[in-house]
Amino acid sequence: MGKYSFVFFLFISTTLFSQSKFSRLSAPEKRWVLLHPFVAKKAFKITQRVMNDVDSLKNTGTIGKDNNGGKLDAFKHAYWMISLSFSIGKKKALKLGIAHEKGNYIQWKKKLLEDSLLPDSISSEMDKKNNAIGVQLSKECKHLHFKGEIFDIVMNALKTGRLVIIKKDDKGNYLTCDGVVLSMSDWKGKWSIPKCIVPSSF
Repeated sequence: MGKYSFVFFLFISTTLFSQSKFSRLSAPEKRWVLLHPFVAKKAFKITQRVMNDVDSLKNTGTIGKDNNGGKLDAFKHAYWMISLSFSIGKKKALKLGIAHEKGNYIQWKKKLLEDSLLPDSISSEMDKKNNAIGVQLSKECKHLHFKGEIFDIVMNALKTGRLVIIKKDDKGNYLTCDGVVLSMSDWKGKWSIPKCIVPSSF
């Protein structure tokens, strides 16, 4: 790293995020920040706001409390992408989503948990799909500026099956696409697990 690149890195990590917040990002997310220094702080604030909104939604139980492959998880990613698309643009938003999923793979290799669980390939694929759909939804509501209206757009997408979730039974057990219950102890530490992605209206 050259002299000026190093100074720039320090500027980003201390001025925009603070050293502790920047250090918690994955390598792909850090690269995104360095490539988009003028919108990174805005993206971080939006992400915090989205997480707070999703936590509030979780407390109401309106769409359940499953933030690991469930409807709440699907809503979170689509809502995040719409919110980012409005503020920093669709391409930057989607690239940040991709960086986050690459970070999840790194987390898996390091055996680090996300939302109390180890990431896996199907969970990452679900997130990517919902991120992409969220960006598409932002095109449909590009003239809307109120959070409640954006909530309604995402909620409708969730109810009509435009978003995706991971197939589970009524007890919360993961299922294969053939409906077989997965014994997660047999798949502990694996990246590729035969979970099944289904429409969010399932």
